[in-house]
Amino acid sequence: MKKRRIQQERTSAVQRYMAGEDVGSICASLGRSRRWLYKWLTRHIPDDSTWQEDLSRRPLNSPHRTPAEIEQIVELVRLSLYNKDLFCGSQAILWEMQDMNVQPLPSLRTIERILCRRELTHRRIGRYTPKGKKYPTLPVRLPNQTHQLDLVGPCYLTGPIRFYGLNSVDTATNRCGIEPMPSKEAQSVLDAVFAVWLRMGLPQNLQVDNEIAFFGSPAYPRGMGPLIRLCLLYGVQLWFIPQSEPWWNGIIEKFNDHYQQKFLDKVSMSSMSQLRQESLAFEHRHNSTYRYSKLKGKTPLKALADRETKLIFPSKSNAPKHPLDKPEEGFYHLVRFIRSERRLDIFGEMFSAPPETQYEYVVATVDVKEQKLKLLRDTVQVEEYNYQLR
Repeated sequence: MKKRRIQQERTSAVQRYMAGEDVGSICASLGRSRRWLYKWLTRHIPDDSTWQEDLSRRPLNSPHRTPAEIEQIVELVRLSLYNKDLFCGSQAILWEMQDMNVQPLPSLRTIERILCRRELTHRRIGRYTPKGKKYPTLPVRLPNQTHQLDLVGPCYLTGPIRFYGLNSVDTATNRCGIEPMPSKEAQSVLDAVFAVWLRMGLPQNLQVDNEIAFFGSPAYPRGMGPLIRLCLLYGVQLWFIPQSEPWWNGIIEKFNDHYQQKFLDKVSMSSMSQLRQESLAFEHRHNSTYRYSKLKGKTPLKALADRETKLIFPSKSNAPKHPLDKPEEGFYHLVRFIRSERRLDIFGEMFSAPPETQYEYVVATVDVKEQKLKLLRDTVQVEEYNYQLR
């Protein structure tokens, strides 16, 4: 209503001027300036019925606007992934566009905005089922067959005191082990992992993400960091999941949320000694009282007791000291997804993967004794590289 009244005012002022009325009297009656009147006299076009409307203030040029071609590529890639029953979120779209060498490459946030503008945010109906991308899963039937391990932090106590939480979960029974760490230094990692093993027992397989504290240093990808050496020393098969794919460590990721909500957010602590005491109490409370549907309503300790599995524990009561000796034998593994450029990333060091591995998950196994890097696709070895460890 107000907009139409203003437009009528502009039309009336111009008509009065063209009828010969004095400029001063027109402006005085409307409470407007002479500049205002001359502006609309200039814009007046007799044959245009919309001349009295406001012009758009949108800039003629938008140098930061995403090109239309890029928006179209995002839409086409999203639809292609969706129709193939693959992951089709912004991160998956970005990876595909990287493989296509699209320039300029939009950010994740830009891709999300494009999907919203084009109404492409609907989810797939039904459960996601990967097609043709077999993932090398680890056994989860018996206690201590596979543990998932992760770091949470930095977190802060009142004071403030900074710390990290090292959390481990047995994928068969959901038993947890939690150990606070003052830092991510090598000895802190060794002490925390060893303390968890003393309570939970040694796992056959230990699955972790690509946290630097777990593999060592990107400057020395063949240096075998403290955790790798500790696992080799105790015969534990260490597995690194693919980069930027945390869902493969889904059990420990879900437990981390539980740890944050039920422990860190609820228990007030002001010292490391109090943190350790409360951590052990929470660990025991979780293992003895929390019930899981996948365990048919049993607690983790009850599920462990029913399996009647004999657990193996470290023979020593104290963690070995850093630096550990260079291992002479054993294996550790990296799961990687090979994209279009066929590059195998081993902690930042790149190897060329064979054509048959393109768009597939592979396992890169480091054979410490033979000093070889063996590449397997679906348990079949497809390539081998010399891999001199340091």
